Amino acid sequence: MWRNPSHPDRPLRALVLPPGPRLFEAIEAALSGEGPAVLPLSPDRPEAALATLRPTEIETTEGVRQAGGAGVGADIAVVIATSGSTGAPKGVMLTASALSASAASSLRRLGAAPGERWLCCLPPSHVSGLQVLVRSLLSRAEPIIHERFDPAAVAGSGAEHVSLVPTQLHRLMESGADLSAFRTILLGGAAPRPGLLEAARQAGARIVTTYGSSETSGGCVYDGSPLDQVDLKIRDDGRILVSGPVLFSGYRSGEAGAVLEDGWFATSDLGSIENGRLRVLGRADDVINTGGEKVVAASVTEVLARHPEIADVAVVGRPDPEWGQAVVAVVVPKDPAATPTLGQLRAYCRDRLPAYAAPRELRLMSALPLLPNGKTDLAALRTGT
Repeated sequence: MWRNPSHPDRPLRALVLPPGPRLFEAIEAALSGEGPAVLPLSPDRPEAALATLRPTEIETTEGVRQAGGAGVGADIAVVIATSGSTGAPKGVMLTASALSASAASSLRRLGAAPGERWLCCLPPSHVSGLQVLVRSLLSRAEPIIHERFDPAAVAGSGAEHVSLVPTQLHRLMESGADLSAFRTILLGGAAPRPGLLEAARQAGARIVTTYGSSETSGGCVYDGSPLDQVDLKIRDDGRILVSGPVLFSGYRSGEAGAVLEDGWFATSDLGSIENGRLRVLGRADDVINTGGEKVVAASVTEVLARHPEIADVAVVGRPDPEWGQAVVAVVVPKDPAATPTLGQLRAYCRDRLPAYAAPRELRLMSALPLLPNGKTDLAALRTGT
């Protein structure tokens, strides 16, 4: 479907635009080769990405202006600024062929028919939102694009398929939306809180859980099983490795060879493959070294999330002179007037995990900080900002 432009140094246009037809048309032109490569950015916070990723042009609602940056290779169609959950954003360079391979495999796995419409209520500046638009192009169906997430608008969209993060699914459940109206709800971006999937499915939702990243053109594993032509394996250190036509071409500041291992992309996630299905255990950089023991923060988070007095929780490491790092539980209580104590949470964890994994510090919040893509802002929690 796609063709590559012939010029060796392709302009890179930053799209600082709200979700809508103008942004969709620019992405379509980039994928077809009729327009410059694009860097979709949220109008809310574009400054850091613009300074780091240096596009040649910037398009806003006021028009296009030159920016004096550097172009990209001829086969690059889209650059995605990473979420920045662990540091400054990197520009993930994706070809049209990688994006279309992912979208086509997704549509086949879901059995989505041509003409069926997708709802885009995730930011197109993130790969999950971008891929909704790519699937729409392959389906030859105009996408339904919402500028902001609104449960009532989502419920009444009339779309057959939608991609959500767990926070959005939770809000739809709270609003009483009829989730059975969607043929498919793709759910990814973060681990859902305990009980959410079961409750949504009991309410009629047809949910497919996804795993992937910007470097894999979005979700490349559906319900634990890789998409067509995608291969998985686990490295000796526990990291998940991915290969296949969906992989990125490198970072804006470097070459793919610096991050690919014989054609395999080493993710930042730990996992295992059990009975042919992938189980994600947590992020490798979220491993907390405390008193000489290694604690996977996601494992502690999963246990604490089942505590009856906790509405939401994240676990991070804090530098500690005695332990090296201390396990910190950041908790949103269900009832602010009856908050759990550190002692209660330590006892709860010790009954289910090794004693060294129990939190040594408790921080209470009214809500966890979120990145624009719906993930918990762990960097903010680590620094206390």
